[in-house]
Amino acid sequence: MNTTFFGELLQSIADRGRSLLARPRRSSGVERSESLVELCEHLLSGRGEASGVAMAREILVRYAELRTGPRIAFFEALAERFGPDPERMEAAIAAWREKPCDETAAEVHAASEPRRQELFRRLNLAPGGTAALVRMRGQLIDVLARRDDDLGAVDDDFVHLFSSWFNRGFLVLRRIDWSTPAIVLEKIIRYEAVHAIGGWDDLRRRIDPPDRRCFAFFHPALVDDPVIFVEVALTRDIPAAIAPILATEREVVEADRARTAVFYSISNCQRGLTGVSFGNFLIKQVAEEINREMPKLSTFVTLSPVASFATWLKRERAEEKSAALSETDKAALAALDDDGWWYNEQTAEALRDPLMRAAAWYFLRARSGRGLPLDSVARFHLGNGARLERINFLADTSDKAMAQAHGLMVNYLYELDEIEKNHETYAEGRTVVASNAVQRLLRPPLELVPIAG
Repeated sequence: MNTTFFGELLQSIADRGRSLLARPRRSSGVERSESLVELCEHLLSGRGEASGVAMAREILVRYAELRTGPRIAFFEALAERFGPDPERMEAAIAAWREKPCDETAAEVHAASEPRRQELFRRLNLAPGGTAALVRMRGQLIDVLARRDDDLGAVDDDFVHLFSSWFNRGFLVLRRIDWSTPAIVLEKIIRYEAVHAIGGWDDLRRRIDPPDRRCFAFFHPALVDDPVIFVEVALTRDIPAAIAPILATEREVVEADRARTAVFYSISNCQRGLTGVSFGNFLIKQVAEEINREMPKLSTFVTLSPVASFATWLKRERAEEKSAALSETDKAALAALDDDGWWYNEQTAEALRDPLMRAAAWYFLRARSGRGLPLDSVARFHLGNGARLERINFLADTSDKAMAQAHGLMVNYLYELDEIEKNHETYAEGRTVVASNAVQRLLRPPLELVPIAG
């Protein structure tokens, strides 16, 4: 089959459809936003696939040209004018009440779907449509961070669709090494969100030595653009600090002497996919891949940051009656306000016990309004079937880690034979599966009672 011929034919048809849309570009941002909304209405009302592809591409091109104000106006239009069709919804409900059956129930379901979901599906038909929609949702997240209104419904629709488009069945695992194309390696450097990569030499130290591995998940619609990647260090023991792993000068562990695989950096690469679940057991897939290569490895752990701990602790310290902190611990924790307290050995030692007790409470008892652990990294690893194994004091003394977590880092343990059971325990009752060592940090020790919500 001459694929070039058919490709050119389809392109010609699409270009003719696009020519139907040609119109003078308006200079006003408001007018541009409004014309874009009109195009969206035409796209939803059309039936021809070729002209629909051209129209979808035109919409995405024009959207990309919008500045902040018109972009927000476009999001507002999506919220106000592209929700469920009220007349269709009323008719569907009336039909179901008159004759409850599978057919009328299906119509209620279809009528209740916001029109913008079908709009997004049609925009996704354009070349590069998936990547454009992911970028669009990233920009929506930026808007939502500055305001609290009904744009959340638009975000919910993005998450609903992306959860299907980016589930684990579509993701492909690839090893990243020094032979990986430079375009991908450049993105690994740029996307690293946990421990910044300081250029090509630093990247090579992380992926090239025999005791280092890096794996990335890719989606077919995002060519050479990773969705998530994992950096792995092969060590003899479970590490309690990040500095030895990132050190420029360090002893390289021969692969056949390593017994532990440490997932020390896991980075989501696409802001527009924030909050979208890629399914459970991603880390298990990486662990099994490493285990096939090196069957002598017996331990799979993370060395994870605790990004929101300092914020939570500051709030608890300000509470007149904190369930998490005793008055004695509050008094001791006042030393956290001293600049550079971790350089003073006596001060640091005085802070160790109260800080570790507070961290244990944060991980084991602190919950959001929905009954979930407060820490997003904890939710990820617990959902993937890990066990909270150890809390490490002053494990990362970088400026970022001290500001976010007072230097704490956490080990989550992945026991390959226990992953499914741990996942079910967490999924069914939001129970945090934790080691005895972590539970003993609380006084009295926490009983693992499921949390409602």
